[in-house]
Amino acid sequence: MEESWVNSAERIGADLHLELSGPGGRRAALIRALRDAVRGGRLAPGTRLPPYRSLAADLGVARNTVADAYAELVAEGWLTARQGSGTRVADRVEPLRHAVRRPVEAPARAHGPVHDLRQGSPDVSAFPRAAWLASYRRALQQAPNEVFGPGDPAGRRELREALTEYLARARGVRTEPDRIVICSGFAHALRLLFGQGGGGALRGPLAVEAYGLGFHRELLAAAGVGTVALPLDGDGARVELLGRERGVLLTPAHQFPTGGPLHASRRAAVIDWARARGTVVLEDDYDGEFRYDRRPVGALQGLDPEHVIHLGSVSKSLSPALRLGWMVLPQRYVGAVLAAKGDREAWASVPDQLCLADFIASGAYDRHVRRMRQRYRGRRDRMVAALAEHATPVAVTGVAAGLHAVLRLPPGTERATVERAVRHGVALDGLAAFRHPETDTEAGDGLVVGYATPSEHAYGAALDALCGVLP
Repeated sequence: MEESWVNSAERIGADLHLELSGPGGRRAALIRALRDAVRGGRLAPGTRLPPYRSLAADLGVARNTVADAYAELVAEGWLTARQGSGTRVADRVEPLRHAVRRPVEAPARAHGPVHDLRQGSPDVSAFPRAAWLASYRRALQQAPNEVFGPGDPAGRRELREALTEYLARARGVRTEPDRIVICSGFAHALRLLFGQGGGGALRGPLAVEAYGLGFHRELLAAAGVGTVALPLDGDGARVELLGRERGVLLTPAHQFPTGGPLHASRRAAVIDWARARGTVVLEDDYDGEFRYDRRPVGALQGLDPEHVIHLGSVSKSLSPALRLGWMVLPQRYVGAVLAAKGDREAWASVPDQLCLADFIASGAYDRHVRRMRQRYRGRRDRMVAALAEHATPVAVTGVAAGLHAVLRLPPGTERATVERAVRHGVALDGLAAFRHPETDTEAGDGLVVGYATPSEHAYGAALDALCGVLP
C-alpha cells in the first residue's frame, strides 16, 4: 500500500488522502482512489483537480499515468475536462448517501431571551470593525518577525507603552511600561495575583464590597482566599471599617453594582490604611471611561502607585471577546506576577496586543469611547424618561456613569419581578444576586439593568418590555 497527500490548487489547504493499492498497477490504483473519493463525497461536485504534472509529482508516478486516469474517469462521467477550466468533478455526480459521514446534529438549543438587559456587556453591534481592521493591518505590516514567536509574559512593549500614555492622560494613572503586565481580563488578573491555594503574589483574607460580582468571590474562594464584606452607603464602601485584612478590592470610580464613586475622604483613608498596614488596594476600573453627569473620577492608583494595583480591560469599552486586560503594579509585585504567568505569553494574543497598541496610539480608541459615551448617555436618558412615564414611577439610581442602572423597587417585589421578566423574555438581574452572602448590608429591592447591551435598533422594544414587567 502506498499513501500520498494531494493538495488541490483551487481548494488551498484541502488535502486529499489517496490510497494507491490493489491489483492492476498504478494507473488502476489511481482510478480506484479518485473514484472512491468522488463516490464518498471527499471530492465534491465542481472541485478542480490538480494538473497532471502536480499530481504526478505528489504521488511519485509518471505524468502519463495521471493523464490516462483522468481520461478514463472523464469517459465514465465522473470527471469533466474543458479547455481553460481544467479537470473537475462532474456536477451531476452524487455521492452515495451511506458512504458520507454526516455531522451529528447538535441538540436543539433553548431559545435565549427576547430582550437582553443584563449588565456586563457593551453594545457588541457597535464594535468599530473598520478602524480595528485598519489597526490590525498596520500592526501586522510593521511587526518584526519575532512577533510570531513565543511572547513576552509581560506583554508586547508597544502595548505597554501605549497604555502608559493613555492611562496617564485619561485615568490619571502614574506608571511606566515595565510596571504593566498584560493579561486576558480581570478574572485572569485575580488568578495571577492570588494563584492556586494561596500560591500567588498576594494573600488573603481580602476585604471586598458588600455588593459585587459573585463570580469574583467564587474565583477567590477557589484560590483559598477568604473575603470580608465591607458595608456600603451613599459614599461608597465604608473603608473606615477595614481591619487586619491583607488587601481590599474596590470599584472606586463607579461602585458595582449600586453606582456612585468612592467619596474623596474615603479614597484618602483607604490609601492611609494600605500604607500603615504595608498592604495593597486592588482597583477594579471596569468602566471608568463612561461618565455622564459628573466630572471624571481619576484612578485611585494616582494617589499612591506603590500601594494600589490598577486593573482594567477592554471588555466594556470594546468587546469582552478580545480578551485583553492589564495590571498596573507596584514594583514589588512585578516579578511574582511574571513568574505566575510563566516564561511565555499563553493567554493574550500577541497580534491582538499590537493591534490594540496601534488602535490607542492612532486615536481610534479615544474616538470610539467618545462616540459610545454619547450613545450610552442617550440610552440612559431614554430609559429614565420611559420609567418616569410608567404607571408607578420607578426610582433610577447609579446612572451618572457606567453601562447599567439600578431600578429601586417596592419592598418584597424583587424576586417576583425577576421571575415575571423571565416569563416575558426579558433578561435582567435582581440586586440581591450581587450581595455578599456574609454581609449585613441590605441595599433594598431592585433590578440591575444593562442599558448598553441591546443593539440600537432593539433598544426601544427592550424598554417597552422592561416597563411591562415592572410592579
